[in-house]
Amino acid sequence: MSSTNFAAAQERVLERRRRREAEAQSRLTEQQASVVSHPALKRLPYPLNTLPQSGFSLWNAISGREGIRPAFRVGQVDAELLDEELLGLLKGQVGDALKYFGPHLREDWSHEILLVLRAILFKLSIWDHDASYGAALQSLKYVDSRSKGPVHSTPTKLQKSLYGLLTVGGRYAWDKWENWLVAQEGGYEEPSQEVRSLSRLTSTLSTTHSIASFISFLIFLVNGRYRTLVDRLLRMRLTPPSAQASREVSFEYLNRQLVWHAFTEFLLFLLPLVGISRWRRWVSRAWRKTTSALRSTANGEGDHQTEKQGELAFLPERSCAICYKANNESAATEGEVMASSGGIIGSAQTDITNPYETIPCGCVYCFVCIVQKLEGEEGEGWVCLRCGELVKKCKPWSGDVLEETRRQSNSGKNVGFAMDDAASINSEAHENSVDVG
Repeated sequence: MSSTNFAAAQERVLERRRRREAEAQSRLTEQQASVVSHPALKRLPYPLNTLPQSGFSLWNAISGREGIRPAFRVGQVDAELLDEELLGLLKGQVGDALKYFGPHLREDWSHEILLVLRAILFKLSIWDHDASYGAALQSLKYVDSRSKGPVHSTPTKLQKSLYGLLTVGGRYAWDKWENWLVAQEGGYEEPSQEVRSLSRLTSTLSTTHSIASFISFLIFLVNGRYRTLVDRLLRMRLTPPSAQASREVSFEYLNRQLVWHAFTEFLLFLLPLVGISRWRRWVSRAWRKTTSALRSTANGEGDHQTEKQGELAFLPERSCAICYKANNESAATEGEVMASSGGIIGSAQTDITNPYETIPCGCVYCFVCIVQKLEGEEGEGWVCLRCGELVKKCKPWSGDVLEETRRQSNSGKNVGFAMDDAASINSEAHENSVDVG
């Protein structure tokens, strides 16, 4: 097809489109005229008989030349949300990069960081390509809605300059102004009359802007033309770049999220049935046996059975090995303890309280510590930290308890003092009773 025939075909297509629009407009006008000229409405008093005509005029102004035809409302709203998410992501990364230069640098210069980021994004997206990154992902771009005709033109440099001035510089100036008012009102001194007047004026302007934005968004839901109040003031709107734009919604990310969520729920259901803690204990026990065998082989004692010894066998008897390991996780061997602290010193945090002995090795631990360890192993046994024996039960410790026959006393109480065997051989006077009158 030659260029002349193609141009003639385009003219015929445009002529048919204009004819259809004119027919639709005339049909709508006839319907409205029939409603307005209804005899029942004409008999109403003066203020009421003009309401139908003014209502139709207001509706036509709101709906615009395209009526209420769908105009990618979801895509336009998603584009704004994507732009905000991108800005938040960049702000977080810049904040993480600046935290090494000072702890308060990110909070003190947060508004300036947002100003720079918004300016960069505006230059690289709307100024250069007539579309933000969120709009580009939704296959939308800004056009000048003031242009008459079936094909809209791109926004002018004046429109884009004003858009950047309002969305980038305007937000920064407003945030700094609000922060200054908060600082003036939050001081120790009473704010002046001028500051209070400016605060009330700022609150009024903020409320007015919120109401106007809400009304503009309601109108956007009707005709789908201007997404924000700034777009409405500058007569800029988001439209697809071609009439053959696809309106299908991509569910790729949603499908990935559903698959990952189902996989996570499956793991949460499967792990308790597998018993991962039981397998972990089996692996750790096998690893300990392997390391002990390798250590004994390296020491040349692999031919005969070596005596079992735990990792904390060097601790004194008064110290609870479980408490000591919880408080000294870095030092595991006797050499490390001697090198770090200069010796093994007991303390009130590691001394045994309410002693219980393990079965069958007879090592002594705190009651709470040993019970928690045995309960956590779920009946499969716990490896003693002192002797390396497998422990499954415990009982109250009965060591060093002297049962002596107390002499009868007419008055008072008998308090006995127990000493070592060597001390008892040297002197028996330490076992005398003390009468407390």
